[in-house]
Amino acid sequence: MIQLNRQSTLRQRGGTALRWLIYLAPALLLYTAFMAFPLFDSVRLSFFKSGSFLSKDFVGFDNYIRLFLDKQNALRFWSAFGNTWYFFFIHMVVQNILGILFAVLLMEKGLKGAGIYRTIIFIPATLAVLVTGYLWKLILNPQWGALAILLNKLGLTQFSLPWLGDARYALTTVSLVSAWQWVGMPTMMFLAGLQNISDDMYEAADIAGATKLQTFWYITLPLLRPVIGIVTILTFVGNFNAFDVVFAMENVNGAPLYSTDIMGTLFYRVGIAGQHPVSIPDPGMGAAIATTTFLILALGSALVLRLTSESTEKQARI
Repeated sequence: MIQLNRQSTLRQRGGTALRWLIYLAPALLLYTAFMAFPLFDSVRLSFFKSGSFLSKDFVGFDNYIRLFLDKQNALRFWSAFGNTWYFFFIHMVVQNILGILFAVLLMEKGLKGAGIYRTIIFIPATLAVLVTGYLWKLILNPQWGALAILLNKLGLTQFSLPWLGDARYALTTVSLVSAWQWVGMPTMMFLAGLQNISDDMYEAADIAGATKLQTFWYITLPLLRPVIGIVTILTFVGNFNAFDVVFAMENVNGAPLYSTDIMGTLFYRVGIAGQHPVSIPDPGMGAAIATTTFLILALGSALVLRLTSESTEKQARI
């Protein structure tokens, strides 16, 4: 009898697993065809001279050697690498700090029109990046842009600068525009995280006489660490894959003077469009850039996940 029950249980588990496999098969096929295969094929192409699918010109690590040791290639790569980290830093400081602030304010009891405020904050994230970038490019025009006109009327002509035409300000300006557009995403994630925090903890802090700042620092922020970790990973991955905002506001050459050149524009320029003045694409080198970017993303994401999990485990023990 026991044997029959075990066999019946195994059949039920096997049937459930088969149903799940059938259910997931379309998504797995699509993921394999459009995500996994291009990823591994990009790694393969980085070891070949030509970019064709059936390429036989195996060059080993030559593309990586040229990328890191050739003076011109190394200059462009490390410049784009540093610019991407700066791009990420601006998003972490501006976008995510504002996201936490907005989420806390939206959670305030008695706040009228909270739904309207949520919609206003999230609307920019629903717009196409190319459209947003082009509109801000018009707004920031130093001659007839809306910002220049407003500053002139206020008598602040000294601030009417070529924000996108000066290498000192261009990357910061593009980063702030991107942070403005995507601030709604972390806001909604932090808002969801705040809603999962028990009211009892806030009531206990209130009874103990804690101020709002103390409550935020010792209760809200520690309990939001898992969400902060996820937001950090999403910001990190999104920034290292960014391309369209720079393309819309500047160009793929990272103008002015490569000051807005990031990993996405460098990859496109080298592997697809071709670098000036020859303008001949180098798919092998482009694949090497893409593979290097993937490794950076994998290591960075793994590090953030580990730090977040360790922090969560410590809190659980306490």
